[in-house]
Amino acid sequence: MLIASGLYAMRPGAEVMQKQSAGYRAAMNDTARLTAWVRGRVQGVGFRWFTRANALEIGGLTGFALNLDDGRVQVVAEGSRENCHRLLEWLRSDDTPGRVDGVTEIWDTPRGGYPDFAIR
Repeated sequence: MLIASGLYAMRPGAEVMQKQSAGYRAAMNDTARLTAWVRGRVQGVGFRWFTRANALEIGGLTGFALNLDDGRVQVVAEGSRENCHRLLEWLRSDDTPGRVDGVTEIWDTPRGGYPDFAIR
C-alpha cells in the first residue's frame, strides 16, 4: 500500500528510511580524518602530485601525500567525510598514475594543523 505524501508516494515506514537517509547525509558532512596507505607501483610516477591535484579539485581538503621507505604512499586528508570518501574512491580507481594494488584506510577525528594539501 502506498501513501501519498507531497510529491512522493511512500510505503508505510518509508519516513523512517528518509530520516535515516537524512542522518546519513548529515554524517557525510561531518569532518573526518582519512589516513590511507597505497600499495603498488606508486612512487616515481607522479602519484603524490596527482593525489594533491585531486584533493584540490575535490576542494575543502587539507593534509599531505608522502612517499614511505617501503614503497607505499601515505595519504592524510582532513575535511568533510564526503570529500574524504571522494578522494579515497579516486585512490582506488583505475585513474591513478602507476599501478595501485591496494589501499588500506583508517578514519579518525581531524587533528588540524594543515594549512593546505601538501606533497611531502
